[in-house]
Amino acid sequence: MDKIIARHLTADLYGCKASCLIDEDSLPIKVSSLFEEHGFHILSSTVQDVDENHAALLMLFAEGHFAIHLYKNLSYVAADLFLCEFAAAPEDLLQKIKNIFKPEKFRTTYLKRGDFSVSGADMKPQTTTRVAPLRRIHNTGAKVIRLLAHRKH
Repeated sequence: MDKIIARHLTADLYGCKASCLIDEDSLPIKVSSLFEEHGFHILSSTVQDVDENHAALLMLFAEGHFAIHLYKNLSYVAADLFLCEFAAAPEDLLQKIKNIFKPEKFRTTYLKRGDFSVSGADMKPQTTTRVAPLRRIHNTGAKVIRLLAHRKH
């Protein structure tokens, strides 16, 4: 079993319906209702017009946070959902967020935050570096050069 403290989901929503991006006054109401229906305790919520084509909504709740940026001229929405619960299911909420904006396509990134499954006291991040593809390219280049040199003789 994973030993994590939070689940983090980011989503890029492309080709959102223009009518869903225009009415940003009702957006906090729709999003607040969505989270309240799922039992979240909203601590604060703010909407800010960054410029005429860009608005941002930030919602803080006891169980995490939700941030969303709307780019009207691009029909694009960037969403960030962070839930401070081991058993949280941000994917369920994402589906409802998608229903608000009705994108043509979307891309999500899912992260497990505060991963304490590392054994012992070693809390260094685990990284993996793969150099095999570069080595193969270098070796292939050397082989091509040897072949060309051999053909000249």
